[in-house]
This record gives sequence, structure tokens and C-alpha cells, in this order.
Amino acid sequence: MKIIAVTGKSGSGKSTLGKLLAQRLDCKYVSIDEIGHEALYNPDAKASLCEAFGDGILVDGKVSRKKVGQIVFADKKAMDKLTEITWGYMQDVLDVMLEGSNEYIVFDWALLPNSKYWNMAYKKIIVSANEQIRKARIMKRDNISEEYFELREAASWNYQNEEFDYIFENEFTDESLNMFVEKFVLDIKD
Repeated sequence: MKIIAVTGKSGSGKSTLGKLLAQRLDCKYVSIDEIGHEALYNPDAKASLCEAFGDGILVDGKVSRKKVGQIVFADKKAMDKLTEITWGYMQDVLDVMLEGSNEYIVFDWALLPNSKYWNMAYKKIIVSANEQIRKARIMKRDNISEEYFELREAASWNYQNEEFDYIFENEFTDESLNMFVEKFVLDIKD
């Protein structure tokens, strides 16, 4: 199975692109973020997270992503601890998905370049977009403050364009998105 790795900063449109690529290629789309969110519901992970960050991360007995985010986006050691706690679960889920029979699978995650799946990728795509547009989209979508956005942004990955096979400058129009997807599909089908 060939991994198509789609990455970029939060709010750049990587999920929209990844879903459209998967639809066009008739393959599975995987939001690794969603698997990370699932990991927070794992009882062992919850216990480890409370031990690492305190019970203040709980809201109604569940791990609050926003409360964890306020801690880890401001502290690299805390981010490393979160990764240590959740990554094993996430990797197990992803490895099972790779055992499927489709020719392609689309992985979408801002931190893909920091994972083993990056080196396994058949094609690597970065989605970039105007920062002000991304900020407005994320603040509305995730119902977060500008201050929280800035914390997330400061903790995000710094991408180097030369690491990618394709760069998609997202203009947030259906036309530009569809043109990129059609070109990409034609390229890999040749």
C-alpha cells in the first residue's frame, strides 16, 4: 500500500485536500489527528495523562483537549510527554490500516514529518495558505481565542518545501483544489 502524506499547518485545508484525493483515488482517508483524539479516551492514556498533567485536564471526567493543549503548546517537554503517552496507541491503529488491500491510503497530519510514516510515504504533499485566513478559520472552527491560536502556531512544525513532492498553495476555491487534485491523480497514474 502506498501512503500519500498530506501535511501542513492547522487550518491550511489539508483535510479537505486529503478527503478529495481519497475520494478521487477510491482509497481510505485517515485523519491522524482523529486517532490522537481517540487515544485520549483510552483508560490507560487517561490515567497516564492525569498523572503527568494533573486532574485539572479533566472536564466531566473526560480529558479536555483544550486543557491539555494549553499545557503542551506552551512547553516542549510537556508535548513530548503527551506524544509518549498517546503515540503507541496511534501507531498500532495506523499499522493495522496499512495492512489493507487498496493501492493507496491518504494520511493527513500536521506532524507527519515527525513520524515513521513520513519515510514510508510514496508521495508527500504540503498544503500552505495565508496565515490570516488560517487564523480566522481555526478560531471559528475550534472556538478558540487568538492567544490559544498563537500557542498552537508556535508549537507547530516548521516545514521545508524541498522535502515535498507537491506544494499546494491553497486559495480556498473549489477550482484551485480540483485542479490540483486532477493534476496529482494524472501524475501518479502515468
